[in-house]
Amino acid sequence: MWQTSAVLAVLMACHSVGTGSNKSIRVLVYNIHAGKDVARSENLSRVAEIVKDSGADVVLLQEVDNRTKRSGGVDQLSRLRELTGYYGAFGRTIDYDGGEYGIAVLSKWPIVTTRFTRLPVTISDEKARATYEERGALAVRISTPAGDVRIVDTHLDATGSDSNRIQQAATLLSVANAQRDSGYTLIGGDLNSVPSSAVVTMLVLSGWRDLYAKCGLGGLYSFPADVPNRRIDYLFASDDAVCRKASVLNTQASDHRPVLFEVITRH
Repeated sequence: MWQTSAVLAVLMACHSVGTGSNKSIRVLVYNIHAGKDVARSENLSRVAEIVKDSGADVVLLQEVDNRTKRSGGVDQLSRLRELTGYYGAFGRTIDYDGGEYGIAVLSKWPIVTTRFTRLPVTISDEKARATYEERGALAVRISTPAGDVRIVDTHLDATGSDSNRIQQAATLLSVANAQRDSGYTLIGGDLNSVPSSAVVTMLVLSGWRDLYAKCGLGGLYSFPADVPNRRIDYLFASDDAVCRKASVLNTQASDHRPVLFEVITRH
């Protein structure tokens, strides 16, 4: 793994929104573990520091609490917006612990539209159905200096079998393909799937490009944060994007390490 400061210095030195046909944006994909670090200590302020220090233009967040008891009644997206100065959108996947739990997007630029779509599954086993945690996809359109960018953020099922994730991915692809038909689109999040999985294969065969596979630097594992041994956090792009750089940032502010991408858009 690389040291965060060195990686950020390289990426920030190269970044430029630019003018003309090619522009770049920095996208951070980060499961924030409900604002708790590896030791389960409250660490939302550190998450905000990582977002700002990374220079990310857009952040795809998973495991975000909204006024739950376990998080002290804090609206975590609102708090992150206060700490970073970014715009934000939240997608509730479930009611949890007196509040809500879900996914979110932060953006330096205005979020023009948002749409949340549930990712349904059919579960035959009654016990598994009773403990199933619903998932969703949050699609946003962001007005950037380089033109509109469409983002689809998600967090797929964490159980051992691929069955639920495959069903969720089918709906995710439907959502993402509709966005792609309207313009430049990125899909990202915690897929709970390794690169050889059926889910990643579904996305690739549908024409979505796994950006880390194209331009990732050095070690590529993002989970678990203390001793990473697998890649489950992704950013995929439609055909009109080129990945300049991607890196896993060395931090234990969550149980995942954040992954930072620099993407050149072609409008």
